[in-house]
Amino acid sequence: MEESTDHGIRNPLLSRGEQDEDISYTSSSSALPQAQGMPSKPKPKTEEEEIHEEENSPVEQVALTVPTTDDTSLPVLTFRMWVLGILSCALLSFLNQFFWYRTEPLTITAISAQIAVVPLGQLMASKITNRVFLRGTRWEFTLNPGPFNVKEHVLITIFANSGAGTVYAIHVVTVVKVFYKKHITFFVSFLVIITTQVLGFGWAGIFRRYLVEPAAMWWPANLVQVSLFRALHEKENRPKGGLTRTQFFLIAFICSFAYYVFPGYLFEMLTSLSWICWIFPNSVLAQQLGSGLYGLGIGAIGLDWSTISSYLGSPLASPWFATANVAAGYVIVMYVLTPLFYWFNIYNAKTFPIFSDELFKSNGQEYNITAIIDSNFHLDIAAYDREGPLYLSVFFAMTYGVGFAALTATIVHVALFHGREIWEQSRSSFQEKTMDIHTKLMRKYKQVPEWWFIVILVVNIAATIFACQYYNDQLQLPWWGVLLACGIAIFFTLPIGIITAITNQSPGLNIITEYIIGYIYPGYPVANMCFKVYGYISMSQAITFLQDFKLGHYMKIPPRAMFMAQVVGTFIAAIVYLGTAWWLMETIPDICEDSSSVWTCPSDTVFYDASVIWGLIGPRRIFGDLGTYSAINWFFLGGAIAPVLVWLAAKAFPEQEWIRLINMPVLIGATGMMPPATAVNYTTWIIVGFLSGFVAYRYKPDWWRRHNYVLSGALDAGLAFMGVLLYFALGLEDVSLNWWGNDLDGCPLASCPTAKGVVIKDCPVYN
Repeated sequence: MEESTDHGIRNPLLSRGEQDEDISYTSSSSALPQAQGMPSKPKPKTEEEEIHEEENSPVEQVALTVPTTDDTSLPVLTFRMWVLGILSCALLSFLNQFFWYRTEPLTITAISAQIAVVPLGQLMASKITNRVFLRGTRWEFTLNPGPFNVKEHVLITIFANSGAGTVYAIHVVTVVKVFYKKHITFFVSFLVIITTQVLGFGWAGIFRRYLVEPAAMWWPANLVQVSLFRALHEKENRPKGGLTRTQFFLIAFICSFAYYVFPGYLFEMLTSLSWICWIFPNSVLAQQLGSGLYGLGIGAIGLDWSTISSYLGSPLASPWFATANVAAGYVIVMYVLTPLFYWFNIYNAKTFPIFSDELFKSNGQEYNITAIIDSNFHLDIAAYDREGPLYLSVFFAMTYGVGFAALTATIVHVALFHGREIWEQSRSSFQEKTMDIHTKLMRKYKQVPEWWFIVILVVNIAATIFACQYYNDQLQLPWWGVLLACGIAIFFTLPIGIITAITNQSPGLNIITEYIIGYIYPGYPVANMCFKVYGYISMSQAITFLQDFKLGHYMKIPPRAMFMAQVVGTFIAAIVYLGTAWWLMETIPDICEDSSSVWTCPSDTVFYDASVIWGLIGPRRIFGDLGTYSAINWFFLGGAIAPVLVWLAAKAFPEQEWIRLINMPVLIGATGMMPPATAVNYTTWIIVGFLSGFVAYRYKPDWWRRHNYVLSGALDAGLAFMGVLLYFALGLEDVSLNWWGNDLDGCPLASCPTAKGVVIKDCPVYN
């Protein structure tokens, strides 16, 4: 989920230096050559291959994983590619948006499509006519130019990447329509979505010479897909007594598809089995401790793949090192800091639920946001004074502090542990004269002119200014806000791109953008959301485009074909995402508001809360000199100090290699997805990550190398198809089962306050 919490950074994975510390903690990128079943004993090299080896990438992981040859005769823009690419993009866009509003959202990754399209491509290659049309003319073409090849497969995956994840600007539309209940048209919504999705494409094209072509910019995340491409297109013999990857995928897919009927319909409690609540049905304390959805989740477990993978992604794709850091950070925040803050009643914590993303008044009642909004959709100061200051649950407030700390920890950690490397490699990216073999091979193809990207950039900025000025009553953001947001995004794209390309760590800009516009232009919630989207997501989209450029660079895809696939895929994804979201908002009664349904929109709720905190009320009245939570700003300092302590310890005890494995940005930012993620999401994710990344990797390495990533894709795909089938077969007709097994958590008292005299419906009153 991309920055859905609005108060953190994406959990970074292992950096290059840390991958080299201990083979047992190898990241997914560095383990890939073996993990994907590539031969351990190299074949005899030809003279050409020896020359290539001398020119190969200086980054060991790239040299071991990425092929150094290119077949320029392979057809790329084929009929098969367009059909399967558009289908993959549209299907993933629909599924991801469809599941995003649910209590346990599911993100279908591009790896699912990457695996699933192989048999389809091969089927099309065997069945479609190979007749040549318009033979002898300049428009001669055929629908079937030969066997399904890897370059077609890469472009299909680029289409699928456009549909994977979420379109962040959908949050703006949902919050305005559903939470604020204000008017916003489909056309204006589409303008916001398409401009935010495409805006970053402009400066991605400008910065590609610094972030794509140099070998120093190696983008480790791409090595997962590169290795999977090679595994899927290399001839594979069925091992004795075992299964091929395709056979394993089909079996796992069928099992996942069949099983999801239980947590998805028949026995929904499998989402969160909070057994402590069953033992103590009348104890608020026990349910606060045991609830997997509304409490600390002690002992709670989810037997549902959507519970496991909905927020943090697939634990099967996370290296054990990163999983261990996330586990440590989660335990510290959830089981040490939160109980201390709550039971010492810091910020009147006992007046509110221990875990909640709601906004409250001082007496524990839910804050009436509509009461402080005037007719111009602006903060009514007099009404705010009457209602009183806004309060957060102790966990919600603390996660903002954790987000502050994670941001500064990332900057300091990268400077201390990778500063020299980043400086040397970034300097070489600007001055690099010698090219590695991949850049040399790509020079054979016609490049995309830079003016194409400049035109996209200028047209998008103009369209954004037009939308914000002409539809200011709906978007609120003035023209200077658009230029300021674009300036922030352009400024940060290069340094964050360098950090991401080298270390796989990607600091977020959402907090900075919210803070800036919140102080400059307080009282306008939609303006705050739009500024954040244009300032943060356009930069994030640029990083995504650059990562795709590098994938095409590694797989030797003609740049103009890559450009075409990215542009078309982005447009298709924007249309399908918005259409799906609009359809769901118009057809599902009380979507995002009925807590008893599965359509609770947890991420949009957090986005709405952020728009109130940072936009409507403003950071000064929450975290500034006029606010209740001004002390939270000390987390910025704490986050900056934490990596220094690890760095000093590593210098003082260089023989203790485990010290360097402590990655403070990962550890501190571990709970960055909470809320909307809950305790059961984290506990089950950590358990499965341990079983995969530590137990299976260490004790069943052959199985892990052949099937780990394939299993992840199969679980995603099977769950997705059954989820959609259940909705269309039963959900549309409102056919449901009402029994205790479909009580999602079984902990009704977990959200009750424990302060004396606080009266909340269905909760005991403490005297």
